[in-house]
Amino acid sequence: MGKVNKKKTGAKGKYLDWIKPEGLIKLEGWARDGLTDEQIASNIGISRSTLNEWKKKYSDISDTLKRGKEVVDRQVENALLKRALGYEFEEVTYEPVPVKPYINDEGNVVEYELGVTKKVKKQVAPDVTAQIFWLKNRRPDKWRDKQDVEHSGSMEVNNPLKGLSTEELKKLINK
Repeated sequence: MGKVNKKKTGAKGKYLDWIKPEGLIKLEGWARDGLTDEQIASNIGISRSTLNEWKKKYSDISDTLKRGKEVVDRQVENALLKRALGYEFEEVTYEPVPVKPYINDEGNVVEYELGVTKKVKKQVAPDVTAQIFWLKNRRPDKWRDKQDVEHSGSMEVNNPLKGLSTEELKKLINK
C-alpha cells in the first residue's frame, strides 16, 4: 500500500481566522473581560507559546490584546485608587409603601409598591493596604521594603586565634 499524505493540522494557518476583523474583535473582548493570555490561547485552541509567537509576528493581534487589557487595567487602577483614598456613596433603602389599589398588566391587584424610604450618605475609609500597594509600586524609590544602605569605613574581624600554627591549634583543642 502506498503512503497516504495527510495534511497536518494545528496552529499553522489558524492565525488567518484571528487577524480578520471578527477575530480581532473577539480577542479584544476576551482581553477586556480580564482573560489571561493562557485562557485566550485555550479559547483559540492553541498553546500560549503559539499565541506569544503570533503577538511577535502579527502586530494586529498584539495591539488588539494590549488595547483590550488597557481598558480593564485602567478600571482596576481607578478602583484601587478609590479604595486607597476612601470615598462617599449614598445608600438608598427601598421598602413597600401603600398605594391606591390598582390592577397591573398581569391582572393582579397592587396595593404596595417599592418606594424610597431612606437615603443615607456613607463613607468608606481609606484602605491602608491599598495605599501601601499603590505607593510601593508607584514610588518604589521611597516606599519599597528593602532599603539600600551604603556603609563607609571598614569592617575588621577580631580573631584571637589568628596567627597560631596548626600544632598550636591542635594543642588548644586537646586541652
